[in-house]
Amino acid sequence: MATTKRSKEPAPAQAGLAAEPAQADRFLKARSARSASMLEDYTELIADLIAANGEARTTDIARRMGVAHPTASKTIARLKREGLARAQPYRGIFLTETGAAMAKRARERHRLVVDLLVAVGAPREAAEADAEGIEHYVSAATLRAFEAFLRARTKQ
Repeated sequence: MATTKRSKEPAPAQAGLAAEPAQADRFLKARSARSASMLEDYTELIADLIAANGEARTTDIARRMGVAHPTASKTIARLKREGLARAQPYRGIFLTETGAAMAKRARERHRLVVDLLVAVGAPREAAEADAEGIEHYVSAATLRAFEAFLRARTKQ
């Protein structure tokens, strides 16, 4: 049986495949976005609850996120560790300046993705649901392209 020696040189891009470093970079970005997406969703929801109710309680967060109370508590603890939120005894969860900025960026991205999906013909309800996933994985360059497309469409 013949053995082949593996080369340390990157394999040439095969038909239809990106070069290995480019593909690895794409997957790394997707994993990073997946990790950040939960924090963005929580900060956005906390901001919405504070705007509506003056505070965000763990119970309300868990119900609206569709998770168990311990799951919400664990994520809120992560938000606090990362400096995005703070809690007050016998009160709710509040965002730090950094957390509020994250929530604002997430909300703006969400609105832009929804507007684009509606502009290309998606029903609003489907656009809202789909934007929940898409918004976390769209690059800044793609968001700028979405904005340019929507601006050009409005001028017509």
